[in-house]
Amino acid sequence: MTQENGIRIQYKAKSDKPTPVNLSNHSYFNLGGHASGSVLDHDVQIFASSYTPVDDTLIPTGQIADVKGTAFDFTQPRTIKSSFPQNGFDHNFVLSVPTHAMTGTLQLVAKVFHSETGRTMTIFSTQPGLQFYTGNFLDGTKIGKGGCAYHKHNGFCMETQNFPDAINHDAFPSSVLRPGKEYAHETVYQFSW
Repeated sequence: MTQENGIRIQYKAKSDKPTPVNLSNHSYFNLGGHASGSVLDHDVQIFASSYTPVDDTLIPTGQIADVKGTAFDFTQPRTIKSSFPQNGFDHNFVLSVPTHAMTGTLQLVAKVFHSETGRTMTIFSTQPGLQFYTGNFLDGTKIGKGGCAYHKHNGFCMETQNFPDAINHDAFPSSVLRPGKEYAHETVYQFSW
């Protein structure tokens, strides 16, 4: 926890052989409260001008596509439900801001706002990608706080990361950690109300 109402996650790894590494965090959030139902009314802004399309099994195809004019365009704040794909969001966004490799500092990558409660979550990271997931596979079998069952779209994830399946796509940033190097990334989820 930080003094600014944030959750700070630091990822570190070392290896003695070339090793694919792509650490992330899969926490679910609902700014309306844990038992408030769907998150589709949340406003989202992601600082990304492109994303990595996926195949039928949700594995990236290797393409990098422009978000402009698509359901994936969160360059300006808008509700999740305003342009919701049939199966929901479970996609990696290619962040537009300079990342750790270029600046050495945390960068603003996304914001989420819930108008009814006035709660905001601001995400900072040193990673080049952000996986936005809308709880598409929650089916009520996960029981949380106070015995609450979590159903489809009752939570969202903002997972900072390298691009998924980067090991198989030369156009993606490398996910291979080399001997003698350290994998070191950081993410902050900061809350205000």
